[in-house]
Amino acid sequence: MALVSEHIEPDTRERILVVAERLFREIGYQKTTVADIAKALRMSPANVYRFFDSKKAIHEGVAKGLMGEVEDAARAIAARPQSAASQLRELVTTIHRMNAERYVGDSKLHEMVEIAMEQSWDVCIAHMQRLTETIGQVIAAGTASGEFEAPDVPLAAMCVCTAMIRFFHPQMIAQAANKPGPSIDQLVDFILAGLASRKGSVGKPM
Repeated sequence: MALVSEHIEPDTRERILVVAERLFREIGYQKTTVADIAKALRMSPANVYRFFDSKKAIHEGVAKGLMGEVEDAARAIAARPQSAASQLRELVTTIHRMNAERYVGDSKLHEMVEIAMEQSWDVCIAHMQRLTETIGQVIAAGTASGEFEAPDVPLAAMCVCTAMIRFFHPQMIAQAANKPGPSIDQLVDFILAGLASRKGSVGKPM
């Protein structure tokens, strides 16, 4: 019986998160109640509370899932056998595309992200830390191969994330969509120029 319970509980938690995400998309986080989630699952609210102690905990679980998909995509790109510059370009453009598609075009999910930033900031910080670590892995590999020059890889990774905030942060993506500024490709070109190895350039005419 213990083995059955061990399999049922994670499955039930996942079902709750899947249904909660669907309802958050359809009617919004603020309007969705735990009773709504329980009704859609044909279970009692008390049973939902066995797995999540609050609506906020469900919200955090949904947010972690959505953010985790972006992190997985970033890690997959970082693991591909290609140049570090190509990896970094594809990685940051993929993060931008996924965040833009998920949160900017979907007002209900955008609302959920805003609430996550207000009420569950630690979840957002952990997400950015994981993305920064993945970007750092690409920069470290590029530095080891001589493609990049980054004496302080963690600092370089943080600088890349800070430079890309306009294209990473869901709210800033929406607010800056029609405002003047460099395109994502122009900004990536600038970042790659800053990371490029300068070996052999000393003494060359400017």
